[in-house]
Amino acid sequence: MLWAALLLPPGPDGTPPSDEALRGVATWALQFTPRVATSEEAVLLEVEASTRLFGGKRALRDRVVQEGADQGVTTLAWATNSLAAHLLARAGIENGFKRPLDELLDALPMKVLTAVAPHEGILSRLGCRTLGDVRRLPRGGVSRRFDKELLGALDRAYGLLPEAHVWVELPDTFEARLELMSRVEMAPALLFGARRLLLQMCGWLAARHSGIAAFTLKWAHDVMRSKEAGEGGEITIRTADPSRNLEHLCRLLAEHLARVELKAPAGELWLSATEVVSLDEKSLSLLPDPSEKGESLQMVLERIAARLGPDRVLRPVLTEDHRLEWMQMWQPVPLPVPRKGAEPITMPQPTWVLPQPLKLATRSHRPLYQGALHLLTGPHRVEGGWWHRLGEGADARTGHVQRDYWVALSEHAGVLWVYQERLASDETAWYLHGIFA
Repeated sequence: MLWAALLLPPGPDGTPPSDEALRGVATWALQFTPRVATSEEAVLLEVEASTRLFGGKRALRDRVVQEGADQGVTTLAWATNSLAAHLLARAGIENGFKRPLDELLDALPMKVLTAVAPHEGILSRLGCRTLGDVRRLPRGGVSRRFDKELLGALDRAYGLLPEAHVWVELPDTFEARLELMSRVEMAPALLFGARRLLLQMCGWLAARHSGIAAFTLKWAHDVMRSKEAGEGGEITIRTADPSRNLEHLCRLLAEHLARVELKAPAGELWLSATEVVSLDEKSLSLLPDPSEKGESLQMVLERIAARLGPDRVLRPVLTEDHRLEWMQMWQPVPLPVPRKGAEPITMPQPTWVLPQPLKLATRSHRPLYQGALHLLTGPHRVEGGWWHRLGEGADARTGHVQRDYWVALSEHAGVLWVYQERLASDETAWYLHGIFA
């Protein structure tokens, strides 16, 4: 498992971050994985199944670090379980995989574990300074002298007990609030705080596979204001096309804020998604999607063939032939595709076909391939090809085959497609022709 722990800074008076701040970062994090939870001052993400989607662990880590900094995340750590990642983040250690987890945790000061706090004085007098010191105490004595939460937390951190989380649910609507660090007197300066809210909204949109068509930014004036200024103001931004591109939305908001004049200093911001539109995700294929408007695949291939030459662009064509190596042929794209109604095939067909059948060793008339083969289904009798001439001159021969195919199972190689030649001089000979994926 791959867990990330993102720590948020404490409040101005040293108090833990607000539930609102944790909820905002958690909503942004839902674009990376549906398994997001909060714990004290941290947002926890289980991202093992998401690494491939975001281009690998390094690419995912870089994106979380970059966007997390914009969300106010001060420290980030990775480990095999959430509590270990949380403790490493508190200690300022990002990589929980550079050494065995036991070694990393044993060296941490014991105060990084919240369950130690009620017993820190007694543990200090016992000579404990690190988590390793606490873990080396007799378990029976610890369970009798301290509450069970201490041993349970240690076991969860070291991966000896499973963890339980309450996952953050993706809200149906988006609305976020931010208290500004200082009073803002010029409207363009609101963009600094609004960017954090926009980043949260883009994460929420990505998790919903949607884009924004309109959003509203509101601000509250400082309490020390004139009566004429009012309580605050708002502005609604509309986009020509639904989007969740952060930089585009920031540039759009900046253009509108440049024409706004604040009647009093602002201290709080609210951002809400007014109009949300579901987006059809674009295919990552290099070939055009037939459902999209524009050139069809056939037209594109014809144009490429005209540029490169007709013999350099080939397409597979199914043929009406029972011989496995002749069921598909490659033909130049501009040629018309023959439309033949082949008979339905009742036997399973292999995914990969060898260019040339491989003769197998036998034992007691049974085929061998990385061990003895167990014949599962068959025989599937194939005969034909007398009409095909192969080779030239004295070496010319026909492609006539008479074979009995079997689906065979190899303990090490998987499911195979093998056959025997019928009416052959060596009736004990077996050949490997295909491999099932």
